[in-house]
Amino acid sequence: MQLQFSFIIPVYNRPDETQELLQSFEALETNTPFEIVIVEDGSSVSSKAVVEQFKEQLNISYYFKENSGPGDSRNYGMTHAQGNYFIILDSDVILPKNYLTEVEKSLAENYVDCFGGPDAAHESFTNLQKAINFSMTSFITTGGIRGSKSSIDKFQPRSFNMGISKKAFEASKGFGRIHPGEDPDLSIRLWNLGFKTKLIPEAKVYHKRRISWSKFYQQVNKFGLVRPILNKWHPSTKKITYWFPSLFILGFDISILLAIFGIHWLLLFYVLYFLIAFLVALFTTGNLNVAFMSLLAIGVQFMGYGLGFLESTWAVGVLNKDPETHFPKLFFKQK
Repeated sequence: MQLQFSFIIPVYNRPDETQELLQSFEALETNTPFEIVIVEDGSSVSSKAVVEQFKEQLNISYYFKENSGPGDSRNYGMTHAQGNYFIILDSDVILPKNYLTEVEKSLAENYVDCFGGPDAAHESFTNLQKAINFSMTSFITTGGIRGSKSSIDKFQPRSFNMGISKKAFEASKGFGRIHPGEDPDLSIRLWNLGFKTKLIPEAKVYHKRRISWSKFYQQVNKFGLVRPILNKWHPSTKKITYWFPSLFILGFDISILLAIFGIHWLLLFYVLYFLIAFLVALFTTGNLNVAFMSLLAIGVQFMGYGLGFLESTWAVGVLNKDPETHFPKLFFKQK
């Protein structure tokens, strides 16, 4: 089967990032034709003028729709795309020159109907962006679940950098209304339909994440809230590892309490962990400031996710609350 690629990019109030992404499309080193579908999700700051600048250089189409969330916007884009294999990107990413070449090579060697790629920090990113990227992608914090290890069948692609065939999209009906969490939910449903997923380690993107400490906390807190909901929807995918951030935070509180009474061994464990994390961050980024900021990013990530996970586990898992009624901020209304 000859693959015809359509890039699907939902946009919400990000014309500057959209311009940077489209500029990286211009620099792709490939002879393979592709189309770009921009879906403006009810933005108040339009990217249409930016898109018009690239009409002559790129095969690009632009759609404006009412705000209904990134998942529904991706579905909208795939419905209107001309290709038979869709590549979904966030608007705040930048593509390396070899991105599409690596995707084609991997799918030619081992075809799957859904793939994911890792994210990395570009040298132009701020120290805050680099620190958060380290916290979100390092093996010492996430175990590599976002893309630092090879995995077939049970890798859950993330929608900032994700490919899905038209066949798999039509069979699964695409993304659901939950957000975040719409991408692992789709991956699990694809497995249940018999489709395979995989990681393409070489198909990385530079994920900008225009973010502050407060926004980062809100983001990871939502990740924590979503996971028990996904566990309830898909019980076979439950893992003890999802408890680790919550246990980490509870253990840290206990270590402080024990230290007050002169028992320091548990606190020393945390000191050792953060020392190792600092050294790994310093070695990975080569930046002393980023290494120190990475320690704060790790703390924010574990606290945000861990507390969200405990709150949702209690509400959804113990009290049996309806997820959409109890956590309406996690669900977009269908238009």
